[in-house]
Amino acid sequence: MTSPRILEHIEALVACDTQNPPRLIDGDSAIFQYCEKVLGDRFRVRVWDHGEGHVSWYAVRGKPKVLFNVHLDTVPVGDGWNSDPHELHISDGRAWGRGSCDIKGGAAILLTLAQQGAENLALLFTSDEEGAGGCCVRKFLEDNRLDDVEQVIVAEPTSCEAVLGHRGFLSVKTRFHGVPGHSSEARALQDSANHQMALWAAAALQLARERKSSESDPGACLNMGIMDGGTKSNVIAGSAFVHWSARLKPGESNQQFVDEIKACTPANSRVDWEVPFAGEPLPAAGQNDNASRIFCAKNGIEPGSSVDFWTEASVFSSAGLPALVLGPGDIAQAHVANEWVSISQLEQAYGLYQQVVNSDG
Repeated sequence: MTSPRILEHIEALVACDTQNPPRLIDGDSAIFQYCEKVLGDRFRVRVWDHGEGHVSWYAVRGKPKVLFNVHLDTVPVGDGWNSDPHELHISDGRAWGRGSCDIKGGAAILLTLAQQGAENLALLFTSDEEGAGGCCVRKFLEDNRLDDVEQVIVAEPTSCEAVLGHRGFLSVKTRFHGVPGHSSEARALQDSANHQMALWAAAALQLARERKSSESDPGACLNMGIMDGGTKSNVIAGSAFVHWSARLKPGESNQQFVDEIKACTPANSRVDWEVPFAGEPLPAAGQNDNASRIFCAKNGIEPGSSVDFWTEASVFSSAGLPALVLGPGDIAQAHVANEWVSISQLEQAYGLYQQVVNSDG
C-alpha cells in the first residue's frame, strides 16, 4: 500500500497556505522547498519566479516523453469548515483539507513516484491556475523547447478517467459609448449607449441560439453576467457596460467567436472590448485528440466523456502538445468547504500514473 506515503505528502502540501487570491507565494516558498527536498538531488530543478505569485517549478529526471502538470495554488478557504482547512484530516476513507482534491492530491502521488525512484519523470508545478491572470504555463511554454514531450497530463480531478475534451472559458468586458442629452431628443434612439447595448445583446443572443445543434445542446453557453448603463430615465445614456462570458465546445476558437460577437454591434456604435481571460477549449482550435487517444490505448487508460469545466490542458493544446486531464477526486469537491478526496481514488490514480511513468522514456 502506498497510501501512507501519499498522505504524508498531501499533509505537507495542504499545510502550506497557497490561497489564490491573495497568491502570497514566490519561488522560495515552503511548498516548493518541500517538493525539492522530497526529490533530492536525483532531479534537475529549475524555478521561474515571474513575480506577484506567479511561479513555475520544473523538475525532470531522465528523458521522459510525458509531462505531468499540477497547480499548487488553491481557491480561498472560505467559511463553513468543520476543521482547520490547512490541517489534513483523515476519516471515512477520505483525506480532508483545502487543496486535497484540487489538486494537491495529484501532486502528492507524483512526489511519491519520484521518491520511489522513477527513472523518467517530468513535473511542472505552478502557482496561478486559480483566479484570474494565470501565466505560468504559458510563460513556461514560451521559454522552453519541449520537442521530446509526446503527451501532457494535467492532474485535475476527473474521478480517474482520462478527459480528452472540455469547454473553454471566455470572459469579455464590453463598453458602449453614447452621446448624453435630454431624453426628449429623437436622436436617443441611436445615440443612447443603452440602446446600442440592447440591440447588440439581442443580436448576440440570437447568434448563440443559432449555434445550438439541438434543443438540448447548450451551444456556446453565452451568459450576460453583468449589465449596467445610464444615469436616469430622462437622460440619454452616455455609457453602458456588459461583462459576459462564453464556454465554447472542444475544437472551437475563442477569437472567432469574439469576432462574430463584435459583428453583432449596431452600425456607427462606439465600443471598447476587453478580454480579461480567454481559455481555449480542449482540444484547442486546429488541434485534435488523436495522439491522446493512442496514448490512452497504449497505457490501458479508459477515456471518459468531455466535461464542462476548464483546465490548463488547453494551454498546452494551443501550443501544439497533445494534452489530457487525468486525476484523483471528483470536481464536485473542488472549491467547496470541507474539501476531500477519497483514499481509494488516490490509490487508483497512483496505479495509472505509475503505469505511465514505468512505460515512459
